[in-house]
Parts: sequence; C-alpha cells; structure tokens
Amino acid sequence: MTDERNDHADDEEIDLVASVGPLDAVVETLRDVLHRSGALRVAVVVDMPDDGPAALVDVGRLAPVEVRIADRVMHLPHAIELEADALSGAIELRQLPPFEVEPETGQVTGTLGGLDMLADAMKDLAALLGGRSVAIAVYQTTTPGIDLTVTARGEEPVLVTLGDQEWELPER
Repeated sequence: MTDERNDHADDEEIDLVASVGPLDAVVETLRDVLHRSGALRVAVVVDMPDDGPAALVDVGRLAPVEVRIADRVMHLPHAIELEADALSGAIELRQLPPFEVEPETGQVTGTLGGLDMLADAMKDLAALLGGRSVAIAVYQTTTPGIDLTVTARGEEPVLVTLGDQEWELPER
C-alpha cells in the first residue's frame, strides 16, 4: 500500500479541523487500534450516518489524521483531544515484533498466532463499524521496503498483502 496521503495534487484543498463530527468516535477507535497494535497505519472506509458518501478515515504514526468524504479532505492533528470514546476496547490487540516475510511466496513468520490476531482484529473492527466498512492495517516487517497489510470486510476472507502480492487467509 503506497502512502497516497503524500501524493496530494498541488491544487487539492485540505481543511484543518478540530472535529469531524459523527466520525470523531471512528478517529478515536483507529488511534486506539494503531497504538495498541503497533501498526504503521490503520484506515477504514465507513458508511456515513446520513447515507451520504462513504468516508475514508486514515490514521498513521506521527501523521495528521486524514478524513476524506467525497471531494473534501480534512486533517486533524494526531494528538488532538476529541469528545468521543474509542469503540475498540473489546478488540484483542497487542504489539508484536515485526514479521519475517517472503513476498514472493507469501510466507509470514512471527509470533505464534500473531497474524491470526491481527486478522481477527481487522474483522472485528469492520464489524464494529458496521455497514459496508472495510478495515485496513499496515505493519512493519523485517524486510526493508515491504510492509504487511491486513484488510477485512464483512464476511469476506481477510486479505494479506506483501509488496505487490496479495493472499486470502484460510478460514479457521
């Protein structure tokens, strides 16, 4: 997954805001997941409560929180205090050492049950946010330039991406 947040067109307007209203709880939830899991980045696509266009909420380490709704892009300072609570307390997460990966074969080696825990966390996050939500988390590996991305949506199989290669995790 490339960091598209740094690829903004020069003419794209970004609003610096102190709140994203009904999405504040989503921002708090993603910051909680990011910090508890040690992810490089956590993002979700989530339905808006008013049946408007879906929103992309993207939280990265030491980066502003970015929220995109249709053509509007908003940034919040990463550490800003919001008047909302994280919804993710029941999601089991802990920080793991970086995984060893073989991008050509899809082999991932690390803490026993670690990848399953991250997959379950993304499935739980997508389910928690409801609707057609998609949850994505990016983790560091021991291979320079190759991150491990875990993506979940509803009852679909969890996807693991290493570089340009993508695999479905088998059902357990």
